[in-house]
Amino acid sequence: MERILVVDDDAVMARTIHKMLAQSYSSFMAGSGKDAIKYLEKYEADLVLLDVNMPEMDGFETLLKIREIRGLEDLPVLFLTAEDNSNIEIKCLQAGASDFIRKPVVPEVLRLRVSHILELYKLRNNLASEVEKQTDKIRRQQDIMRLMSMQMVYALSDTIEAKDKYTNGHSHRVAEYSKEIARRFGYSDEKLDEVMTTGLLHDVGKIGVPDTIINKTGKLDDDEYALMKKHPAIGAGILEKITTVPDIAIGAHWHHERYDGKGYPDGLKGEEIPEIARIIGVADAYDAMTSRRSYRDVMSQEKVREQIVNGRGTQFDPVFADIMLKMIDEDKEYKLRGNIS
Repeated sequence: MERILVVDDDAVMARTIHKMLAQSYSSFMAGSGKDAIKYLEKYEADLVLLDVNMPEMDGFETLLKIREIRGLEDLPVLFLTAEDNSNIEIKCLQAGASDFIRKPVVPEVLRLRVSHILELYKLRNNLASEVEKQTDKIRRQQDIMRLMSMQMVYALSDTIEAKDKYTNGHSHRVAEYSKEIARRFGYSDEKLDEVMTTGLLHDVGKIGVPDTIINKTGKLDDDEYALMKKHPAIGAGILEKITTVPDIAIGAHWHHERYDGKGYPDGLKGEEIPEIARIIGVADAYDAMTSRRSYRDVMSQEKVREQIVNGRGTQFDPVFADIMLKMIDEDKEYKLRGNIS
């Protein structure tokens, strides 16, 4: 049974209203605004019938105090007023009352108003609860979709790396290095997730390059190198079809561009190169130098650092090169590089 608090300094009026509601509701009385606040701080109520004109603390002041009680910000309040004044009615509604009713109170009108307000309040709460329930359901579905998407990304990344026995784990490491560079640069968690995904798939275009070229132990000839240089465009073509992840194709498309404009496939220069591609470009080069390849062994940390310094402002964006250099300098025992098998 709904609980209703009747607040009126006129004890006779409060008891009269209490009797009008007794058959359908649990009704309680308070003789002043202060008493009402004390009651509501201890007990629950589904509706407050609040007299406007009371000594010490009138109805408007009492309503403000009620709204300050945690959990009662939306408690429905029905004002009681003996004044036949449209300004009072407007003031009641502007103060946040659900409705108002005139004194002397007509029993049937009171019961209808109370019933109507309680029903609306119940419907609103049920709607809010349902919205929250559906929102949670959508969030869970989105989490599942994100998990499935990442699992597919990792699977695709592993498929690409299976083509090259010398670069096992390359895409994973590039993704991690790229994410750390971006984190230090100030990316949000959401953006860092995008960097991770883009890094994992930056070499997806190699799926269209013959295995004989990818695994060749010697230097590529001009024709073979021309085929290898097609992998950024191939990768972009594959990833552009994935519309659910914005800009996922950018890393694959332009991670071989150079800051001085001498890279490929489009010869972009400086900040013409998308930022995420400039980040991946540094991370990709670092992993290439710190991993064993078909044509050479792992470079020393000193040599890697020297190459990054030499490429600063030519091959690499100087900002991201500096972040990579700081990461190298912090790596006293050369543990940042991938494990060598």
